[in-house]
Amino acid sequence: MIYGYARVSTKSQARDGNSLEVQYEALRAAGAEVIYTDSYTGTQMNRPEFMKLLSKLEEGDTLVVAKMDRFARSITQASELITSLIDEGVTIHVLNMGVLDNSPVNVLMRNMLLAFAQFERELIVTRTREGKEIARQDPAYHEGRPRIYSDEQYRQAVQLLKNHTYKEVSAMTGMSVKTIQRAKLQYQTMAEPKEENRK
Repeated sequence: MIYGYARVSTKSQARDGNSLEVQYEALRAAGAEVIYTDSYTGTQMNRPEFMKLLSKLEEGDTLVVAKMDRFARSITQASELITSLIDEGVTIHVLNMGVLDNSPVNVLMRNMLLAFAQFERELIVTRTREGKEIARQDPAYHEGRPRIYSDEQYRQAVQLLKNHTYKEVSAMTGMSVKTIQRAKLQYQTMAEPKEENRK
């Protein structure tokens, strides 16, 4: 049996030539009969579909991946797994490298490619961390999901609580009751709503 495996780790990979669709087509063209796909980072080995695939592989089967970094990005992780599968009689075919074996030259080649993939990933992590540190210096920076409402809108909602219930303010502003409750806690300096509004 010829199995294929495709993986994307970020949404941006759907735009840079590494989308699941592109990998899927390449694997099909290489003869893959059954293809497993994941959307997990390459540093994790608990990828559910990948683990299912590993449980299916038997001696004489072929595992096809589009690129080495789709398989895994950790040098140790990937090298040990590839060596183990080859020793068990599974053929590993990486489309941009060819069929792998456990010869010293082949092991050196794949480890070099994995080293570059790991280096690239660590660069991305470092740049992302540095970018966040720079962004945090901006008073308007908000980490996490983009804010739907402005500070002024939150203040207005809390102000409305003086004369209206949470449900009424929700209907007037379009905010959920929970959002209004969180806004109220955030702006403690504002006047407390009437007693009946707390119900």
